[in-house]
Amino acid sequence: MENNLVLRVVGKLLIPFILLFAVYVQFHGDFGPGGGFQAGVIFAAGIVFYAIIFGLDQARRIVPDRLVETMLALGVLIYAGVGVAGLFLGGNFLDYFVLDRNPVHGQHRGIFWVEVGVAITVCGVMLKIFYMFASRGQREEDA
Repeated sequence: MENNLVLRVVGKLLIPFILLFAVYVQFHGDFGPGGGFQAGVIFAAGIVFYAIIFGLDQARRIVPDRLVETMLALGVLIYAGVGVAGLFLGGNFLDYFVLDRNPVHGQHRGIFWVEVGVAITVCGVMLKIFYMFASRGQREEDA
């Protein structure tokens, strides 16, 4: 696929809109369908699309394995951090109401950060799975 000019041009045009749509789904998730899981999968799908068109090595230069593995831990830490913040502020684990003086704002803030953590983790997991499957045959040839 790396030599197909039409596919490369279409990919360069579509991938930014795919990633932008993932951001929209992330931020719109509080008010309608969508949220962290969907945004993480859409963002990862944009990177997978890029890897299919331009090659796995090029995709790994843009989103390296180290970043993907960091995303796995960072998303979980953000999610758990919101829960621990609720505990420190006198509520229960993942009790969003205590995160602000106005309980409605606290709930909105808590849900937003939990969804950010979910999006980062899901995107990292999807990319890690793709990288592992896509590079499965390459590692045997290198040995």
